[in-house]
Amino acid sequence: MAGAIAVPARPCASARVAVIGGGPGGLYAAALLKRLDPDREVTVWERNAPDDIFGFGVVLSDETLGGIEHADPVVYAALQDEFVRWDDIDIVHRGVRHTSGGHGFAALGRRRLLEILHERCRSLGIELRFRAEAPPVAELMTAYDLVVAADGVHSSTRAAYAEVFGPSVEEHRCRYIWLAADFAFDSFRFEIAETEHGVMQLHGYPFAADASTVIVEMREEVWRAAGFADLDEQESVELCGKIFTDALGGRQLRSNKSTWTTFRTVVNDRWSHGNLVLLGDAAHTAHFSIGSGTKLAVEDALALAACLEERPTLAEALAAYEEERRPVVASTQRAARASLEWFESLGLYLHQPARQFAFNLLTRSRRVTHDNLRLRDAHFTAAVEREFGCPPGTPPMFTPFRLRGLTLRNRVVVSPMDMYSAVDGVPGDFHLVHLGARALGGAGLVMTEMVCVSAEGRITPGCAGLYSHRQAESWRRIIGFVHAQAPGAAIGVQLGHCGRKGSTKLMWEGIDEPLEEGNWPLVAASPIPYGPRSQTPRQLFRAQLTDIREQFAAAALRAARCGFDLLELHCAHGYLLSGFLSPLTNRRTDAYGGSLERRLRFPLEVFDAVRTVWPEERPMTVRISATDWAEGGNTGDEGVAIARAFAAHGADAVDVSAGQVVADEEPEYGRSYQTPFADRIRHETGLPVIAVGAISSWDDVNSLILAGRTDLCALARPHLYDPHWTLHAAAEQGYEGPGVAWPRPYRAGSRRPQTGRVDAPKPRRSLGT
Repeated sequence: MAGAIAVPARPCASARVAVIGGGPGGLYAAALLKRLDPDREVTVWERNAPDDIFGFGVVLSDETLGGIEHADPVVYAALQDEFVRWDDIDIVHRGVRHTSGGHGFAALGRRRLLEILHERCRSLGIELRFRAEAPPVAELMTAYDLVVAADGVHSSTRAAYAEVFGPSVEEHRCRYIWLAADFAFDSFRFEIAETEHGVMQLHGYPFAADASTVIVEMREEVWRAAGFADLDEQESVELCGKIFTDALGGRQLRSNKSTWTTFRTVVNDRWSHGNLVLLGDAAHTAHFSIGSGTKLAVEDALALAACLEERPTLAEALAAYEEERRPVVASTQRAARASLEWFESLGLYLHQPARQFAFNLLTRSRRVTHDNLRLRDAHFTAAVEREFGCPPGTPPMFTPFRLRGLTLRNRVVVSPMDMYSAVDGVPGDFHLVHLGARALGGAGLVMTEMVCVSAEGRITPGCAGLYSHRQAESWRRIIGFVHAQAPGAAIGVQLGHCGRKGSTKLMWEGIDEPLEEGNWPLVAASPIPYGPRSQTPRQLFRAQLTDIREQFAAAALRAARCGFDLLELHCAHGYLLSGFLSPLTNRRTDAYGGSLERRLRFPLEVFDAVRTVWPEERPMTVRISATDWAEGGNTGDEGVAIARAFAAHGADAVDVSAGQVVADEEPEYGRSYQTPFADRIRHETGLPVIAVGAISSWDDVNSLILAGRTDLCALARPHLYDPHWTLHAAAEQGYEGPGVAWPRPYRAGSRRPQTGRVDAPKPRRSLGT
């Protein structure tokens, strides 16, 4: 790291400002800062010439343009005269084109954008130094009140202070190249080419009346197999033109020092250091498939200028800038990751019907959803629904789904949630009310918490079991209520054993904390404690494995006699069977450890034993952790292999969760963050899946199902917040069909009550005063 510099607190007047990087973000920041305080001395260093333009078109959103309009009407007016606008997105797949309208895009040439910003900076008296390397950052930090580092994805400023900023740069699996065509597409166009070397895709959009940006993208192995690694720039351009000749109408592509590259996602722990601040790609990047990095950089500039005006000191202003922008950027990066991973996995979806494929592509980032798309283009969305099999007026979530002899009336599952409220393993009145209320609430399938197969297999003293007659009788009472009072609702049992994660306090007394007294011995695949204070489990040997297998079978037989409609085997979250599956928790050297095939052996033995006693006509599912979220653990590849192994043994569906296997996991949280694992398993194995993980809205459920990413959606916390979540989802969508039924005593509440007006905070559109 460069030597740390002690910078005193300074007023936000920031009389002297240095900007490193003359791209749109740096130029716009300079213009805003000078406009707000004409006495400021602002200097911009750009290593390239003013007419050295890389890339072609730039896309900006209406929200970003609104911010520009309020911040600098001169720039806005100049941009307005240049923009090309359009509403449609075309998706071409296997010769079939589907168009979705109502999206609203605005683009212009990058060259013209920079010319406008150059003119604005000069008119304000900003010094622009082209073909000039900026002085060392340490010198600038001493000589200037504020240093803005807008020097791009390869930022040397960020590298110089890496120990302060804490950057993470991740390269992804696709190669892409920016090109242009001398004609204007009439829409934003995605075209898929299936070649002998693999699948390739074209992203194209107009940026002038006679010009379009064309991005060609493919996975690294496809790029190499097609020979691009051995071609020069012009040869690459010509081959891309041949591959996508239909999209281009036979016209030529052109380049501008274009090279094949891989996308890099940049994340920083901090964005400022003293009087130095990162902006745009130097601070963060988001994949081009969801929009322009220019958009984020311009929005950064707007927020930075505003915070400098609003805060009394520079330190406070830079902290406020990061506080304001970081959540927005994080959300954008999550959407961008979902989008780029969708394109990386494009080959999984080629078999889909053309309209469903188009819907899947449009909703890939989770920012465009079923409901949102219906507002934009009701005709297109209705056509997708018809092809999917939705009866008129029926949202996808209220279509039925069949597993063996069980037909679920809708696609909503109340996810298993431990309640820690049983006594000696016996579910009581709390469980009757808890599960009964959610069955009355309209879900197609209500799952119990993990029901333990032995007293030693409990997580806590409050966990429910199915290893005694008394427990079975109590479960029979609950099942009877569900079947009698919530006709059409199915109820399933999840069987499991705690393994090394047992003998702990109730969740609200200290999650994963060992009991202070009354402990029972733990067993596991290997003698590895879960946490630093956890009990060390005993390793299981053959006789004990047989005993536990029989405990599962006995519990399954009791579950069948109680009348459960579905049984799920819990092989996730680090409990006993999951502990056998992960290399992080299974260090055995016998037939039950080592390769994944051997680690699968005991969970499959248990599955077979349970399936043997479980009624043939009733479905059996398996919950797995598709990744351990930890180095050296199972990844998505192993998740697919595990699902495929259970499918071969007769699993009817896989409930795809993730993590909770080791205490030092590093999950990638976010909305619907686990659903990509379910999506992949569904398409690679052909097995029905249940998606889980921060699915919170009925719009998400509709989107995931209609796109073909899952068959069922399991929701946990939303059902704790609202036991009647599914009924309310029906009411909010105006649905009254057979996919959900209001209990007669509740029908008076089937209309959403009127509420007072709530005005949400508006995004920043001005600099403030």
